[in-house]
Amino acid sequence: MKMIIAAIKPFKLEDVREALTGIGVSGLMVSEVKGFGAQAGHTEIYRGAEYEVNFVPKLKLEIVVSAGLADQVVETIAKTARTGKIGDGKIFVIDVEQALRVRTGETNQDAL
Repeated sequence: MKMIIAAIKPFKLEDVREALTGIGVSGLMVSEVKGFGAQAGHTEIYRGAEYEVNFVPKLKLEIVVSAGLADQVVETIAKTARTGKIGDGKIFVIDVEQALRVRTGETNQDAL
């Protein structure tokens, strides 16, 4: 099993969710996060005062899938979340040793 962690722009969430559902992903977790990378923040004006925003809002997606589906999930997220502008995000893939569905006690692939 693999866990895919993706940081994407918030307005891309619904497009990414629909694309993942279309390839058979049955669930994902979404968290609101802030961070910086190459985008490095920006300047905003609030009530006439200019201030620097160092952390940019993103959404973090966490998806656990069978190892055979992982590459397709990564490709789908990358294609769907891409705007071609700085700050499109990052995707990480991590091995998952064990999964357990709390309600039924199912483990590993059956728990997905």
